[in-house]
Amino acid sequence: MSPRELVVLGTASQVPTRLRNHNGYFLSWDGEGLLFDPGEGTQRQMLHAGVTASAITRVCLTHFHGDHCLGLPGVVQRMSLDGSPHDVQAYFPGSGEVYFDRLRHATPFYDAVRITKRPITEGGLLAETPKFRLEAQPLDHGIEAYGYRLVEPDGRRMLPERLRAHGIAGPDVAVLQREGELRGVRLEDVSEPRRGQRFAFVMDTRLCPGVFALADGADVLVIEATYLAEDEDLAVAHGHLTAGQAARVAAECGVGTLVLTHFSQRYDDPSRPRYRLEAEAVFDGEVVIAEDLTRVRIRG
Repeated sequence: MSPRELVVLGTASQVPTRLRNHNGYFLSWDGEGLLFDPGEGTQRQMLHAGVTASAITRVCLTHFHGDHCLGLPGVVQRMSLDGSPHDVQAYFPGSGEVYFDRLRHATPFYDAVRITKRPITEGGLLAETPKFRLEAQPLDHGIEAYGYRLVEPDGRRMLPERLRAHGIAGPDVAVLQREGELRGVRLEDVSEPRRGQRFAFVMDTRLCPGVFALADGADVLVIEATYLAEDEDLAVAHGHLTAGQAARVAAECGVGTLVLTHFSQRYDDPSRPRYRLEAEAVFDGEVVIAEDLTRVRIRG
C-alpha cells in the first residue's frame, strides 16, 4: 500500500446489495491508518483489500446509524486477536457514547486491544501530530453527526536543479531540511513553498456549513451521494445529498478529486454513468464513482 492511499471497503447506504458492501473506508497516511465508518462486513472487506487490523491507529465514526458502525465489534475483536501493537484512538459523536460502549463490548472476547475514547462534543481540532491535524465539523443528519478533515502542515518542495547548482546532494539535503542552512545556502534558496495535502470525509448530511468547511481546498473529498437529482426531495427529507449537490460542494471548494459513495439501493448498478454525468455537469475535476475495493492514491 502506498504511503497515502484511500481504500474503499464498502459503498452501499442503508441496505447492502449483491455488489456493494456496507460502508467502510481505510486511509493510509505516512504510517497511520484511519478507519472511517465501518459498517457490517468491514472485517471481511479488509481481508479482500489486504488491510490488516493491526494497521488501524484511529477509528472515526461520523454517527451511529448501523450502516456506519455495526462492523466495529468485529474489527475491534480482530485487532485484539492480532495483538495490535499500539493504542487506537476512537472518535465519535459524544451523545452516542453509550452506543460506542455497546459496540466495543458487543460480545465476550479476550480484550487485549488498547482503545482510547475521544467523544466529540463540538467541531474543531481533534488531534495534532507532526504529520497532520485531524479536525471535525458538525453535519445535518437528524442525529448528531460529524465529518472529518485531515490537514498536513505546509512545507517546502526541494528543487533539484537549485540543489545541483549549489552542490548539495545525498545526506546533505536532509541536513539542510533539518537545519535550515548549510554552508551558507539557505533552505529558501533551493526550495519553494508547498501547501500541505488535505483529505475530507463527509457522510450522511444535508447541505450545511460544516460540509463546505470540511471540503475547503481538499485534495481528496470522499462524500456521500445517496441520491440522484430526480430524488432530491428524498435527500432533503432523509438528511442526505444528491450527486449533483456533492459535486457542487467540490466545485465551490476547489477540490482536487471527488469520490462519490454511499449509494442508495434503489438504483441498480447500471446507474453509475448517471452519477458520473450528474457530477461532471457541475464539477470539472477528477470524479471517482467508488466501487467496493476501489483505491485512490493521494498524490503530492
